[in-house]
Amino acid sequence: MASITLEELHTYHAIDRQIFSRLVISLNRNPAESLLVMATWLWLEEKGYPNIVAKMVNLSNPLLEALAVEAISCLNCLSSNNPTIPPNGHALPLTSRIMGRDISLHMFYQNKFSTISGIKSFLNTVCSRIFTDILQHVTGSSSQPLVIPGFPHSLFGSVTIEPRAMDHHFPVGGLWGWHPSNNVSEDDRTVFLTFSRGFPVSEDEVRELFTKICGASSVDGVHMQENIPSDEQPLFARMVLRSVSNVDQILNGRRIAKFRINGKHIWARKYERRE
Repeated sequence: MASITLEELHTYHAIDRQIFSRLVISLNRNPAESLLVMATWLWLEEKGYPNIVAKMVNLSNPLLEALAVEAISCLNCLSSNNPTIPPNGHALPLTSRIMGRDISLHMFYQNKFSTISGIKSFLNTVCSRIFTDILQHVTGSSSQPLVIPGFPHSLFGSVTIEPRAMDHHFPVGGLWGWHPSNNVSEDDRTVFLTFSRGFPVSEDEVRELFTKICGASSVDGVHMQENIPSDEQPLFARMVLRSVSNVDQILNGRRIAKFRINGKHIWARKYERRE
């Protein structure tokens, strides 16, 4: 299998490393927060905002600081169930100006779960590998993996950052063949459904309803409530979708969405695993 060394990876991401260094060393920003800011910017590049990080190289530190603050406002928006978004959704004027394209908090929130999944993937597949030496320098941590205060994060979970030799090889396919759908857990693309007592909903009705909303083959599986008496109905189900974007399609920026099929109501919300 083809591979790339950590040294080659550092060369490829030289500009990203330069900007991250400025955030955590020159600006003395929080390392965990800065990792998430970088992951957000890299995700935006993947979503069609090219060279966003490269455009920051010649900016002054105060401007870079202001861009980081706007990125954090996006992360805070994703963390909230009821974020404060300006009527026009435009709370990122500097980011929009630097990118030469409009970008808004509304866009982040309408695509909340796709965005969370994408940022999480860049955090774990790119940022966790290319900033290790810089993080060692600013945190003074020598443990393996590094201890980064702020992780596990309430929204983005854990990140594993292992110090490695510069000649360490990473498989090329896993890194350069990155796509959001390749790094998404089943829980990330699962919706929790509840039904009204006295109005039994079948698995076929669930599939019919959400296939109409999200398209053919969008529903990967429906797991109805189990271990119920034969004379009672399921009151909830887990629905696994093919893509996190289908979750956003169903919820459309809402915490709970209400649907109706054959005169029966179905409520949907993002699934959260409880141990």
